[in-house]
Amino acid sequence: MDLYTLTIPTYVQMLKGLSAQLTKAEAHAAEHGGELISARLAPDMFPLSTQVRFVCTQASELLRYLTGAEVFAPVEDATDFDGLRAQLADALARIEAVQPNAFDGAAGKAIAMNLPNGMVFDLTGEQFVRDWSLPQLYFHLMAAYAILRSQGVPLGKPDWVPHMFAYIRPGTMPGG
Repeated sequence: MDLYTLTIPTYVQMLKGLSAQLTKAEAHAAEHGGELISARLAPDMFPLSTQVRFVCTQASELLRYLTGAEVFAPVEDATDFDGLRAQLADALARIEAVQPNAFDGAAGKAIAMNLPNGMVFDLTGEQFVRDWSLPQLYFHLMAAYAILRSQGVPLGKPDWVPHMFAYIRPGTMPGG
Protein backbone atom coordinates (compact mmCIF):
# COMPACT_ATOMS: atom_id res chain seq x y z
CA MET A 1 0.00 0.00 0.00
CA ASP A 2 1.39 3.40 -0.88
CA LEU A 3 1.78 6.17 1.71
CA TYR A 4 -0.94 8.35 0.19
CA THR A 5 -3.53 5.56 0.39
CA LEU A 6 -2.48 4.71 3.93
CA THR A 7 -2.46 8.24 5.32
CA ILE A 8 -4.70 10.71 3.52
CA PRO A 9 -8.03 8.83 3.80
CA THR A 10 -7.17 8.01 7.42
CA TYR A 11 -6.42 11.61 8.31
CA VAL A 12 -9.55 12.82 6.50
CA GLN A 13 -11.93 10.46 8.27
CA MET A 14 -10.37 10.97 11.71
CA LEU A 15 -10.25 14.78 11.45
CA LYS A 16 -13.91 14.79 10.42
CA GLY A 17 -14.75 12.42 13.27
CA LEU A 18 -13.04 14.60 15.88
CA SER A 19 -14.84 17.68 14.55
CA ALA A 20 -18.18 15.90 14.94
CA GLN A 21 -17.23 14.80 18.46
CA LEU A 22 -16.49 18.42 19.35
CA THR A 23 -19.90 19.50 18.05
CA LYS A 24 -21.52 16.88 20.25
CA ALA A 25 -19.36 18.01 23.19
CA GLU A 26 -20.37 21.63 22.70
CA ALA A 27 -24.06 20.69 22.81
CA HIS A 28 -23.43 18.63 25.95
CA ALA A 29 -21.61 21.53 27.64
CA ALA A 30 -24.43 23.94 26.73
CA GLU A 31 -26.98 21.62 28.32
CA HIS A 32 -25.03 20.38 31.33
CA GLY A 33 -22.35 23.01 31.91
CA GLY A 34 -18.73 22.26 32.54
CA GLU A 35 -15.47 23.49 31.12
CA LEU A 36 -14.43 21.01 28.47
CA ILE A 37 -11.83 23.03 26.56
CA SER A 38 -9.38 22.98 29.48
CA ALA A 39 -10.31 19.50 30.75
CA ARG A 40 -7.53 16.93 30.97
CA LEU A 41 -7.24 13.26 31.90
CA ALA A 42 -4.45 13.72 34.42
CA PRO A 43 -2.60 16.72 35.87
CA ASP A 44 0.51 16.01 33.78
CA MET A 45 -1.40 15.60 30.50
CA PHE A 46 -2.35 18.30 28.04
CA PRO A 47 -5.94 19.65 27.97
CA LEU A 48 -8.46 19.05 25.21
CA SER A 49 -7.46 22.24 23.39
CA THR A 50 -3.84 21.09 23.13
CA GLN A 51 -4.82 17.57 22.07
CA VAL A 52 -6.79 19.06 19.16
CA ARG A 53 -3.89 21.35 18.26
CA PHE A 54 -1.52 18.36 18.26
CA VAL A 55 -3.86 16.42 15.95
CA CYS A 56 -3.59 19.35 13.53
CA THR A 57 0.19 19.43 14.01
CA GLN A 58 0.39 15.79 12.96
CA ALA A 59 -1.41 16.65 9.72
CA SER A 60 1.06 19.47 9.04
CA GLU A 61 4.08 17.31 9.87
CA LEU A 62 2.87 14.56 7.54
CA LEU A 63 2.88 17.01 4.64
CA ARG A 64 6.09 18.74 5.65
CA TYR A 65 8.16 15.59 6.08
CA LEU A 66 6.82 13.65 3.11
CA THR A 67 6.47 16.44 0.55
CA GLY A 68 8.73 19.20 1.86
CA ALA A 69 5.77 21.58 1.82
CA GLU A 70 5.98 24.53 4.14
CA VAL A 71 2.81 23.91 6.09
CA PHE A 72 2.01 25.66 9.31
CA ALA A 73 0.24 24.09 12.25
CA PRO A 74 -1.56 26.15 14.89
CA VAL A 75 0.89 27.44 17.49
CA GLU A 76 -1.68 28.31 20.14
CA ASP A 77 -4.57 26.41 21.62
CA ALA A 78 -8.05 27.50 20.58
CA THR A 79 -10.16 28.85 23.43
CA ASP A 80 -13.62 27.76 22.27
CA PHE A 81 -15.33 25.07 20.22
CA ASP A 82 -15.53 27.24 17.11
CA GLY A 83 -11.76 27.75 17.29
CA LEU A 84 -11.11 24.03 17.75
CA ARG A 85 -13.28 23.15 14.77
CA ALA A 86 -11.61 25.92 12.71
CA GLN A 87 -8.19 24.41 13.43
CA LEU A 88 -9.48 21.00 12.35
CA ALA A 89 -11.13 22.45 9.23
CA ASP A 90 -7.86 24.10 8.21
CA ALA A 91 -5.92 20.85 8.71
CA LEU A 92 -8.61 18.93 6.82
CA ALA A 93 -8.50 21.36 3.88
CA ARG A 94 -4.71 20.97 3.62
CA ILE A 95 -4.92 17.17 3.80
CA GLU A 96 -7.77 16.98 1.27
CA ALA A 97 -5.77 19.14 -1.17
CA VAL A 98 -2.95 16.57 -1.36
CA GLN A 99 -2.71 14.95 -4.76
CA PRO A 100 -2.31 11.16 -5.02
CA ASN A 101 1.20 11.49 -6.46
CA ALA A 102 2.41 13.89 -3.75
CA PHE A 103 4.10 11.12 -1.78
CA ASP A 104 5.72 9.39 -4.77
CA GLY A 105 9.20 8.36 -3.69
CA ALA A 106 8.60 9.44 -0.10
CA ALA A 107 8.69 5.92 1.39
CA GLY A 108 12.47 5.76 1.08
CA LYS A 109 13.08 9.44 1.71
CA ALA A 110 15.56 10.19 4.53
CA ILE A 111 13.88 12.20 7.27
CA ALA A 112 15.60 13.87 10.21
CA MET A 113 12.76 14.52 12.64
CA ASN A 114 13.75 17.16 15.18
CA LEU A 115 11.73 17.30 18.39
CA PRO A 116 11.49 20.47 20.50
CA ASN A 117 13.41 18.76 23.34
CA GLY A 118 16.49 18.41 21.10
CA MET A 119 16.11 14.73 20.20
CA VAL A 120 16.53 13.88 16.52
CA PHE A 121 15.17 10.72 14.91
CA ASP A 122 16.55 9.47 11.59
CA LEU A 123 13.78 7.69 9.68
CA THR A 124 12.66 6.84 6.20
CA GLY A 125 9.32 8.19 5.03
CA GLU A 126 7.77 4.76 5.56
CA GLN A 127 9.15 4.53 9.10
CA PHE A 128 7.95 8.05 9.83
CA VAL A 129 4.38 7.20 8.77
CA ARG A 130 4.28 3.79 10.47
CA ASP A 131 6.22 4.53 13.66
CA TRP A 132 5.47 8.20 14.33
CA SER A 133 2.82 9.95 12.28
CA LEU A 134 -0.06 7.49 12.57
CA PRO A 135 0.65 6.52 16.22
CA GLN A 136 0.88 10.20 17.23
CA LEU A 137 -2.31 11.03 15.34
CA TYR A 138 -4.22 8.26 17.10
CA PHE A 139 -2.68 9.07 20.50
CA HIS A 140 -3.93 12.66 20.43
CA LEU A 141 -7.28 11.70 18.88
CA MET A 142 -7.82 9.10 21.59
CA ALA A 143 -6.74 11.52 24.32
CA ALA A 144 -9.30 14.07 23.08
CA TYR A 145 -12.01 11.38 22.90
CA ALA A 146 -11.13 10.11 26.40
CA ILE A 147 -11.21 13.63 27.84
CA LEU A 148 -14.67 14.19 26.44
CA ARG A 149 -15.90 10.80 27.68
CA SER A 150 -14.44 11.45 31.14
CA GLN A 151 -16.42 14.70 31.27
CA GLY A 152 -19.69 12.92 30.54
CA VAL A 153 -20.04 13.66 26.84
CA PRO A 154 -22.16 10.80 25.44
CA LEU A 155 -19.74 9.47 22.85
CA GLY A 156 -19.48 5.86 21.75
CA LYS A 157 -17.94 3.66 19.10
CA PRO A 158 -20.13 5.15 16.33
CA ASP A 159 -18.61 8.57 17.16
CA TRP A 160 -15.08 7.15 16.96
CA VAL A 161 -15.48 5.37 13.61
CA PRO A 162 -18.49 6.92 11.85
CA HIS A 163 -16.81 6.27 8.48
CA MET A 164 -17.35 2.53 9.02
CA PHE A 165 -21.08 2.85 8.40
CA ALA A 166 -20.33 3.14 4.68
CA TYR A 167 -19.21 -0.51 4.77
CA ILE A 168 -22.21 -2.06 6.55
CA ARG A 169 -23.71 -4.96 4.65
CA PRO A 170 -27.40 -4.20 4.03
CA GLY A 171 -29.72 -5.96 6.47
CA THR A 172 -27.05 -6.56 9.13
CA MET A 173 -27.54 -3.43 11.24
CA PRO A 174 -28.67 -4.47 14.76
CA GLY A 175 -32.25 -3.41 15.42
CA GLY A 176 -32.74 -2.49 11.78
